[in-house]
Amino acid sequence: MPSIFQRALGPDFARLHPELQRRFGVGLDSGEACIGEGVMHRVWNAGLAVRPFLSLGSLRNILVTDTGRDVPFRIENYPYTDSYGRETVTFVRTFPLSRFDATMIYDEAGARVVDYLGTHQHLATPLALSVDERGGLVIRSGPQRLLEGPLAVRIPAAATGTALVTEQYDDRAGRFRIAVTVSNPLLGRIFGYWGSFTASYVEVAAHGVPASVRPRREVARL
Repeated sequence: MPSIFQRALGPDFARLHPELQRRFGVGLDSGEACIGEGVMHRVWNAGLAVRPFLSLGSLRNILVTDTGRDVPFRIENYPYTDSYGRETVTFVRTFPLSRFDATMIYDEAGARVVDYLGTHQHLATPLALSVDERGGLVIRSGPQRLLEGPLAVRIPAAATGTALVTEQYDDRAGRFRIAVTVSNPLLGRIFGYWGSFTASYVEVAAHGVPASVRPRREVARL
């Protein structure tokens, strides 16, 4: 079966740079996990206005509190089958002072990727994927839903952020390049980072999926 990104992009998946096709082809059928190591050349946030939210989010590995230049980081993309039988891919980004956990599944009904955020999948957001003219992947997050106990409610846009992620492959440098910007309709751009990394691939059957990258709680709701 194609990866969750192949299914969401359809024929456009073939327009991705070959290195991005391998990276976002990670899935149960590929049998590979992708491990990235690199440096964020800049990590920033909007300062005092957002720091309380960053600190709160960091308790469940939802937001990054690091700031500065040339910040080392690691990203781990492992495919596995979750407790609801869904193919899932981890997107765990580890920085020196904080960590941002996400797990992604393919929503058959919506023909889209859904991103669960945090260690307990408290937030869920649909992702809109596209391929740019350079063969890069562009990801835009949609409305967020809070999933807590019996609650499954849409969070007002003014109380959350919309993420724009672009990922390219630089043939000359032999590195992936990533840029992330999170914006709020009232505050404008509130958080972001950009940098580059190299990737290696490991066989999941041989190495397994580390318990540390899996969420502590899984939810079935979207």
